Formats: sequence, structure tokens, C-alpha cells
Amino acid sequence: MRPRILRATNIVLGLLCLMYFLTYIDRVNISTVAASNEFLQEIPLSKVQVGFVFSAFAYPYLLFQVIGGWVADKFGPRKALAVCGVIWAGATIATGLVHGMVSLFVARVILGFGEGATFPTATRAMSYWTPKEKRGFAQGITHAFSRLGNSLTPWLVAFLILNFSWRASFIIIGIVSIIWALAWGLYFRDDPTKHSAVTSAEIASLPPYGSRKATDVKVPWSRLIRRMAPVTVVYFCYGWILWLFLSWIPSFFKGEYHLDLKKSALFASGVFISGVLGDTLGGIVSDKLYAKTHNPKIARCNMVALMMLLCAIALIPIIYTRNVNLVALALSGGFFFAEMTIGPMWAIPMDIAPKFSGTASGLMNTGSALAAIISPVIGGYLIQRTGNWMLPFIVSMGVILLGAALSFTMHPERPLSDADVGPGPTPAIAG
Repeated sequence: MRPRILRATNIVLGLLCLMYFLTYIDRVNISTVAASNEFLQEIPLSKVQVGFVFSAFAYPYLLFQVIGGWVADKFGPRKALAVCGVIWAGATIATGLVHGMVSLFVARVILGFGEGATFPTATRAMSYWTPKEKRGFAQGITHAFSRLGNSLTPWLVAFLILNFSWRASFIIIGIVSIIWALAWGLYFRDDPTKHSAVTSAEIASLPPYGSRKATDVKVPWSRLIRRMAPVTVVYFCYGWILWLFLSWIPSFFKGEYHLDLKKSALFASGVFISGVLGDTLGGIVSDKLYAKTHNPKIARCNMVALMMLLCAIALIPIIYTRNVNLVALALSGGFFFAEMTIGPMWAIPMDIAPKFSGTASGLMNTGSALAAIISPVIGGYLIQRTGNWMLPFIVSMGVILLGAALSFTMHPERPLSDADVGPGPTPAIAG
């Protein structure tokens, strides 16, 4: 008997976890590099310019959420993720070769093209490789690895900069990403039943795989957009605080408390590691609630609202104290509760539109992608204009409270029916 941990479903989930880990290292490594003296000596940038560099990634990332989700639904996640991996890896390597603001901006834009389709495509892969009752856990654990990437990036990049150079930090990480893309393309299959290592017990636990051709896919765009619009807005509110943290936390400890690169990286890593715990626990709790109540509204929406409220409450101490340890604990608590929303939020597209989960999750993630464009720039503007590093985080408290209030407008308990989709062929992925 094959050991349980080595079953094909677990290996696929492991590969997706590794992908989430690498994509977040590749997208947030610039935050640590931008705080290093070596980088600023070669490419001196103002706070607003740094904010624009942070947001450059998000323009194509926003564009390719829906396009990438549709491509995954139409052609399958095997090809889509392999191609995306090569693009984002190449962009990461190219970032280590830039010599100015323009080339740096372009490299970040290409990175956004490569990573834009990754999460919706991964969700599409999970929809056929994960039992319904474990969707929250699958989304939670994969996103936990993205936060693990966040938490290790400041330390890892600081280590590479101090021992090699800031350019080498991008090139090394880019090469590792290329290796992942090759491994995914060789191992994964769109149809679980066609994978040589899948057991009959695994197949029995998974949802049935469609057998129509890719050209038969008919996405009910109008109905799907209307159903996903509230989810997208709530995810924008979450994305606002996420991208503020990812972009400015490494520089925050250096700029506000005048810590050196090593110490600021250590504090930033501590904040991000709380997200690893939040992602993992959030998915587990959401699945437990679903198993107990069989009510997606409770397991998804109510949980999201409560966690967003707790996020805002946890951040309150940053208004009243200058103690770096207490501020770090408050930021860690806020990030922990924000990340507990990930499992239930990413399960919602699969609840609402299981046949179009790639497109639906792409629509949802446009909210975070739009926030990734706006939040870092607004944060940089507020810091440069006022000199107050706390102000962007205080603003984010109001945004996350808005998200909590709007969480009740989402309706995962009402999946799209065949009547909603209308007549036409059953959608599927080409194997």
C-alpha cells in the first residue's frame, strides 16, 4: 500500500502549496530589497516611486484574474500553471538584471502577467482534486504556504543580499521557480482518473470529472458576475490590508524604528508567520463549521465577518503605543485574523460555481488585485506626505470593518443551477 502522505491527491496539494510559497516569495521579495542600502545606492527611489514599483505587479495581475480563470476552465490547469511558472520565473530573474526605474517597473509588470492566472487556476485544479468537505482546508493550507513565503522572504532575501547581492537574490529564486514549473507539468493531470498513481479510494472521494471538450465551455458571464460581485468587494477590503502589509511591513520597522536590515526582517517575518497560522486554522474552522451546520452562510460569510472585525480590534494598540514589541504583536494579531478569512473566502467560488470555479475565483481575486494597485501607492503617499508610518495601517482598519459589514451580502448557499447557466453543453476541462 502507498503511504497516505504519498498519495497522488496529497502530492498534488503539496505541489500547489509549493507554488503558493514560491509565487509569494517572487512577488514580495522586492519589499525587502527596496529597504536595503545596496539597492537604494544603485537605484535611488522616493517612497511614492517605491509604491508604484510595488503596484506595477498588480496591473496585469488584475487583468489576468478573470482571463486566467477562464483559460484554466477552458484548457486545464496543467498547461496553464506550467506556462505561468515559466513566465513568472523569467520575470524574477529579469528583476535581478535591471538598472533603473523603468526596467524595474517592466520586470514587475511581466511578473504580474505570469502570476495573474495562478490562484484561479490552482482553484480549478483543487475543484477536481479535493473532496467538497475539504475545500476550506485545501484553500487554507495552500494560502498558509503563501504566508510562509511572506514570513521567510525578509529573512531569506536579507541573507542572500548580505552573502551575495540583491541581484543574486532574484536570480536564485527565479531558478527555483523554473524547477517547480517543470515538476508540475510532468506530474499533474487535469483528469484525476488519468493519473497513474491515483487509487480507487481517492477517485471515489473526488467529484466527477467532466468529459466534454474544452470548446464546449460556456461561461454564464452575466449571472456569474452578478453573483460574484459582493464577494469581489469583500475581497477588495481584505486585499487592501494584505497588500499594505506585504508592501510596507519590511520598510515600516526600518523607517519607523530605525532598525537595521536584519532586525527589521526579523520583525517582519514575525508578523507574516502569524498569517501562516491564520490561513491554516481558518480553513480548518470553516470546514468544521460546514460539517456541523451544512450551512455555507455560517461556515463562510459569518466567519469572514467575525474575523475581519477581530482584525480591526487587534490593530487598535498601534494607535496608542510606540513600543516596537507591542506594535509587532498588534500587527501580528491583525494579520492573523485577516488571514483566517482566506479558507472560507476561496471556498466560496467553488460553492457558488463549482463548474466555473476558475472563472469565479478569478472574478473574486480581481478585488485583491485592484487593492494591490491602490493600497501600496496610497500607503507610500501617506508616509511621504505626513512622515507617519502608522497612518496607512489606521486607514486599513476602516477598510476591513467595511468588509466585515459587507460579508453578509455574499450567498455561497445559493449555487448556480443548470437553470442559471442555461441550455448548452456541460462545461469541462480538456484532459
